[in-house]
Amino acid sequence: MIRGFFAASLVALAVIVSLPAAASDKAAVVDTYTRIAHAMYEDSSIRGKALQSAVDALIAKPGAETMAAAREAWRAARVPYQQTEAYRFGNPVVDDWEGKVNAWPLDEGLIDYVAGSYGKANEDNALYTANVVANTSLQIGTEKVDASRITKALLQENLHEAGGVEANVATGYHAIEFLLWGQDLNGTGKGAGDRPWTDYSTSGCTNGNCARRAEYLKTVTSLLIDDLEWMVAQWAPGGEATKQIKSESAETAIARMLTGLGSLSYGELAGERMQLGLLLHDPEEEHDCFSDNTHNSHFYDQAGMQAVYLGSYTRIDGSVVKGPALADLVEAKAPAVHAEMTARLDTTTAAMQAIKSRAEAGEAYDQMIGKGNAEGNAVVQAAIDALKGQAKAISKAVAALGLKPIDFEGSDSLDSPGKVFE
Repeated sequence: MIRGFFAASLVALAVIVSLPAAASDKAAVVDTYTRIAHAMYEDSSIRGKALQSAVDALIAKPGAETMAAAREAWRAARVPYQQTEAYRFGNPVVDDWEGKVNAWPLDEGLIDYVAGSYGKANEDNALYTANVVANTSLQIGTEKVDASRITKALLQENLHEAGGVEANVATGYHAIEFLLWGQDLNGTGKGAGDRPWTDYSTSGCTNGNCARRAEYLKTVTSLLIDDLEWMVAQWAPGGEATKQIKSESAETAIARMLTGLGSLSYGELAGERMQLGLLLHDPEEEHDCFSDNTHNSHFYDQAGMQAVYLGSYTRIDGSVVKGPALADLVEAKAPAVHAEMTARLDTTTAAMQAIKSRAEAGEAYDQMIGKGNAEGNAVVQAAIDALKGQAKAISKAVAALGLKPIDFEGSDSLDSPGKVFE
């Protein structure tokens, strides 16, 4: 999610001119796009419910095994969800909703206890150390809020982005991640968060408030399922998102697809999620910062973009959803541009795989971006450069299809890096 002074506004979709492909071909491409969206969100919901079951098991019987199983279920839930991010930016229904489930970075002191190094106050956030888990009453602006019960309404209506502060993240994957891992206090050194399972124990509670912590975890996970199921319904054959995009001209729909691919490639992933953290050598800018799962989040963002362009998505059960795709339209009009586009996708995927493989061999993403790690920095920079090249190829596809130029999401880290240090 683009945040703070690094934000760059998404420019409205440009005026479109007609595409050369037959209307039936274009409509078929739009249909594939909606079917893949539905499958991705449905898979996200399925994995989310598996996470919910693992969380329930942890709460019912806290232990090392149930904690490990809940963490593994969280990682697995990220795989299909991250692929859905190819639907952001071009689709307001997704972009307006995304902050509920994937907002980051977060001021974790809002939710639970934090280390002394976190600090006690932040001039930009009055709720920096509100600690909902420990406090049954909260002062939010001029309002005193009853937090004696940690309900869905409390989290999504009172706390999430409370006071207009985007870092007040009370819901979604990253709130759950923090409750499962705790803070990663290792900086750019080895190691992820290491919350003890006894933080959920009723007989040997550590760090206090174990029952309320479990109540928060159970509630926020259930809320995630609600949000995912809502989006599944949006992209179902008769859902509002599907009906909306199919009611538009196919040209507008195709522009939305390319806007999503270009903006995720450039401003969001290459810029805010990767280049910014690398410039600052700051682990706080790591997407999955508590769990050290960032290598997978970046990899599956790329997998989702490839699935949308090629019109083929492999579901978590191994079945494949596919059909006429953007790739077919581009290849029919400009074979050389299509060849470049597929080559760029492959190059970026290989660069993301290099990050993933390095992490799986023992060097986490936050270590790779650390100051003085020349080799790790270079591996991350190669992926950033590949994403930038991919965005340029998407711009060529836009032109090849006869669309007016689309202004993709930007990032100061790419466009004005000096501002990052101001």
